[in-house]
Amino acid sequence: MPAAVCSKCATKLPEGSQFCLKCGQPVGAMHSEAAIPVVDATLGCSQCGAELPTEAQFCLKCGKPVAVPANATTRSSSPVANASAAAAPRRKRKRYLVLWSFLAIFLLFIIWATTSENPFAQGIQEFAELKHDQVVLDTPADKPFLVGPHSFRYYKFALPEGSLIVAMVGQFTSVTEAAGSAGRKDETRAASADNDIEVYVLSEAAFAVWQNGYATSSLYESGRVAEGTLNGELPAGGGVYYLVFSNKFSPKTSKSVHGSLLLRYKSWLPESLRRGIDHFWNWLGV
Repeated sequence: MPAAVCSKCATKLPEGSQFCLKCGQPVGAMHSEAAIPVVDATLGCSQCGAELPTEAQFCLKCGKPVAVPANATTRSSSPVANASAAAAPRRKRKRYLVLWSFLAIFLLFIIWATTSENPFAQGIQEFAELKHDQVVLDTPADKPFLVGPHSFRYYKFALPEGSLIVAMVGQFTSVTEAAGSAGRKDETRAASADNDIEVYVLSEAAFAVWQNGYATSSLYESGRVAEGTLNGELPAGGGVYYLVFSNKFSPKTSKSVHGSLLLRYKSWLPESLRRGIDHFWNWLGV
């Protein structure tokens, strides 16, 4: 009777064996050598080329592990491994979603910190040297200032070094000052149509020239008007400037003037968009 061999690992078994002495396969599943031809093959080490027993797991000469057959890798795949492989793309998509959400929140915070009028946001702007609006002049409604006949009044202000895109925003109104005595009422009524004032924004050098009665260039000039809007942009960098209310052309009447001027730093946003952003933050309550 031919010697029995294991149907799983092809190991020759002694007569009377009930289980394979190498892999534990039951003898009932065995086949004879006649039924399953066995070809003698020599296992070799891929490192040093030494011949190895069929059941060797490591090289007897150099200790290198014996390579695992390709079909063993296929058999080792399990439902758990397949589930882990399928879950990996989902975890990756989740990480990307968290990352993009964080970036969106961070971008909203940057926009809020650089545009909001909130005190905390303005503190951030000061710390980052993105200065918020600066008031040069804001006359109370019940306390106008007086500019006498053939004279002028000025307000001096300065921009720090490194200032960029600083816009002037303001307005003014002028009316003839009422007479202080009954004897001058007729004169005041005759001059009541003379409400005009001249408004300038001058650099320090230009102000010195203008003050001496010479024509000079100006950053803003209103002409003779009773009211007007201050607007324009100051040169980049530091400097000293003068906001001038002139009544030099009027030799008899004083002018009562209401005026305001705001310096708007980093005003690269259109005014309409800036107001819209302010309304949005107010709506959010921040």
